[in-house]
Amino acid sequence: MLVTMKEILDHAKKGGYGVTAPNVQSEDTVRAVLEVAQECNAPMIVDVNAFIHPDLPWFIHMIRDLANQVKVPVAINLDHGRSYEDIMLGINSGFTSIMVDRSSLSYEENVAQTKEVVKMCRPLGISVEAELGHVGMGDRYEVDGVNNLTEPEEAATFIEETGVDCLAVAVGTAHGRYKGTPHIDFERLEKIAAACGDTPLVLHGGSGTGDENLARAVKTGIQKVNLATELIVAGKEELEEFIKDPNFDKWKLIPSFKKGYKDRLTHYVKLFDQADKAWTK
Repeated sequence: MLVTMKEILDHAKKGGYGVTAPNVQSEDTVRAVLEVAQECNAPMIVDVNAFIHPDLPWFIHMIRDLANQVKVPVAINLDHGRSYEDIMLGINSGFTSIMVDRSSLSYEENVAQTKEVVKMCRPLGISVEAELGHVGMGDRYEVDGVNNLTEPEEAATFIEETGVDCLAVAVGTAHGRYKGTPHIDFERLEKIAAACGDTPLVLHGGSGTGDENLARAVKTGIQKVNLATELIVAGKEELEEFIKDPNFDKWKLIPSFKKGYKDRLTHYVKLFDQADKAWTK
């Protein structure tokens, strides 16, 4: 059942649970994500980067078709739309949600460009995510993990000025693999959640952040948790274990990868209390 990300995150906000947003790269990962959603009876957000497929409209058409075959709510979100071309490609490809990432710009430019995307998307029924503060990279965590964090009052003003449906905040996480130990500023997150009221909050860089940190983040006010690296690594590790047998069945290579990927995603669905939260129209 295809829905917007706003529908899912507003439901999560009211229900006090978190929603996984796995970043997919192929038909196999899409199918793995939707299988977990069905098996757990959970709403699901499918994140897709603009650069991930040479024929993005075809890829999104395929995801839309598969999403409409399941009974649980599914949103398809363009992750990190960094250019006008990315945004237009996302709109024309059939995403139900767009993430506009202008977090590396000044506050004023971030507001101005995000407002324009909201203006384009709202009449089309497409929800919009933005980022304030800047979530950097795990291999530069000693610098990126402590700089350009989100200011609570600025976040509230940003939401009011832009009209975004949800906001990604920088509170100590990073993308990719961490070099160093991740530390989430929960006091900052609590203040952001209080300042932003009913607007759902997003945590980028969920992979490797740790169960305790992520579960606490959801309880403190995060509704959407982005995942990518950790799911792929879990699939890779399951596959590596499978091919240790010199007589492995070549037809079971992809199912082996999918098993590892699905097991890890299922773990987070349960951790965030996302299971059995699906609804029907």
